[in-house]
Amino acid sequence: MSTSLLATWKKELDNKGKYPAYKRIAELINENIESGKLQPQDKLPPMRDLAEALGINYSTASRAYSEAKKRGLIDTTTGSGSFVKGKVPAIKPSLAPYEMTMNMAIEPAIPTLIEEIKDGALSSIASAGLLSSIRYQDFGGSPETKQCFLGLIKRRVINATLDRVVSCPGIHSGLVALVTQLCSNQQIICVDSLTYPGIKTIAAQLGKTLFSLERDNDGPLVNAFEDACKTHDVAALYINPTMQNPTSTSISKSRREALADVALRFSIPIIEDDAYGLISHDSAPTFATLAPELTYYINGLSKCFGPGMRTGFILCPTHRKAEYTAGALRSLNVMENPIMHVIVCRWINEGTLDHMIQAIKREANARQVMIKETLKTHSVSMEENAFHFWIKLPKHLGWNPSDLATKLRSLGVNAVSGAAFATDNNPPLALRICFGGPSSRQHCQEQMTILSELLNQPAHLARVMS
Repeated sequence: MSTSLLATWKKELDNKGKYPAYKRIAELINENIESGKLQPQDKLPPMRDLAEALGINYSTASRAYSEAKKRGLIDTTTGSGSFVKGKVPAIKPSLAPYEMTMNMAIEPAIPTLIEEIKDGALSSIASAGLLSSIRYQDFGGSPETKQCFLGLIKRRVINATLDRVVSCPGIHSGLVALVTQLCSNQQIICVDSLTYPGIKTIAAQLGKTLFSLERDNDGPLVNAFEDACKTHDVAALYINPTMQNPTSTSISKSRREALADVALRFSIPIIEDDAYGLISHDSAPTFATLAPELTYYINGLSKCFGPGMRTGFILCPTHRKAEYTAGALRSLNVMENPIMHVIVCRWINEGTLDHMIQAIKREANARQVMIKETLKTHSVSMEENAFHFWIKLPKHLGWNPSDLATKLRSLGVNAVSGAAFATDNNPPLALRICFGGPSSRQHCQEQMTILSELLNQPAHLARVMS
């Protein structure tokens, strides 16, 4: 770091008035990153040198670096010093496409279950009023449809009420409507630094800005969220707290309570994406339970039945907001598919959905036993009932996760690079691996063997990627 830049900081601090010096230093670091005066991996002065150059005491310098680290601007390593991170927390996501097929639910090959699904669908169509089903429909679902969906929501949000339920053509479409409804162009949406790629694509398409929240193994940091609320115009917090995509971990009860407390204090709406909730054994309360007056709870059948049905539902904070949400969905989609609603309600009421959920969980856990044994020497994160896992790559081998994911896909392994999920310009050295979809257990074993062999034989990996 140049002495001229430190001299500029000194002048800025001399003119700061009563504003806290440690906060102004953190802001100067951020301003210099944005202007390009500080680049990723630039080393900052040791705290004692910084204190001497700026005419402040050591504790203020230490607090300034702590504040900068809390904002995701720098990394500090004992023995090595403090370095600028390649992170711009508020980013306009790219419109680059991402792989949509990679995290499909397991398709259990159980003949009796397949017949049950088929019989329910055919019986529904035969008994439905066909002409009335192909007319324009009011958006948000019929009373019968919403009652069916309310039963599913109550498995996760016990205090849910029918007047707040809105149906939607899949979770992704629901998210588009909520982002459109809640976020103006001047506002930001707070997201985990590792998040569902779909929200990145939605933000890019709508011209919205995502603000990356630094995370630890338990999800977004509470201080990072609170700081964002203090320093930015936050439209909403988007969060996927259960069996998170991509890390396959669930946020603890205490972390959820702390994040919900911040949202309540600053009146920040929460978009809770609980896509995996119906197959998870997670017992922590939903955000819709902790902060019902702020939370838009969204779920669907993509991860517990099949993505092709495009069936989802939203529990809104109030009846009035449910009406607004239905209006946003109507403007984007005109209407849903009423025939599909008839079929889905039959599957729910006759227990077919529950039979499918149990089959998915049984098969997922059987495959997990095999995966844990095959990859026992690697750092794998995988929650019970999940059909995807997060695997960290050894840093010393210098592999490029994107290149490795591309190679694995060519070999039949459903791999996605950590870069697809990163929102902080610091993609992790990791992959998300999906072992769902139509493949058999034997095929899954073959995929994991390929992955294990590549990871355990770096020289071989270098050859196949050349």
